[in-house]
Amino acid sequence: MTLDQFRHVADRILDPFVTLSSRLGLTPDAVSVVAFVLAGGAGGAFYLGGDEPVWYLAGAVLVFLNGWLDLLDGALARELGTDSKAGDLLDHVLDRYADIVVISGLAAGLGRYALGLAAVTGVLMTSYLGTQAQAVGLDRVYGGLLGRADRLALVGVTGALAAFVTATPAGLSVVGWLLVVFAVVGHFTALQRFYYSWRALA
Repeated sequence: MTLDQFRHVADRILDPFVTLSSRLGLTPDAVSVVAFVLAGGAGGAFYLGGDEPVWYLAGAVLVFLNGWLDLLDGALARELGTDSKAGDLLDHVLDRYADIVVISGLAAGLGRYALGLAAVTGVLMTSYLGTQAQAVGLDRVYGGLLGRADRLALVGVTGALAAFVTATPAGLSVVGWLLVVFAVVGHFTALQRFYYSWRALA
């Protein structure tokens, strides 16, 4: 299900935005920081959405903007020839904090803290296994059922839906079901990446 395989398509769409960012003098690191700030705003909006569902729509917009800028920072770095290990480190650290803030906001808005913990650990372990493969000498792993692009898309779509749909079967809201997906499929994806890496090293 991973959308990361379409990254090359996104790169082509990004070309005019990369050109504009370059002309404005933006740096990849600055774009990464702005993307994180938007994620923080999304987390706050999702928290408020637990009481006022219209906030979910604002959170969805901020998540889509975060995802767009997350693609833009890398494309801009390659265009400017400034891609570096330091920039990659900053990008990954901010991405992980963004994941934490967004999922925490979703869970706190519902008061579902245990479910939020299961979801955020699934997401973090998925990302960890992707980069840990690279740390032991393999290529960075983006595969599995639920990559970061998939998560952002699901959060955005679910956030927009939650602004209008407040009840679903089994007593969980659409946001609650999203957290279930992240908890279950996130950990499954992490295990997929572990299995791939283990087989490659064996």
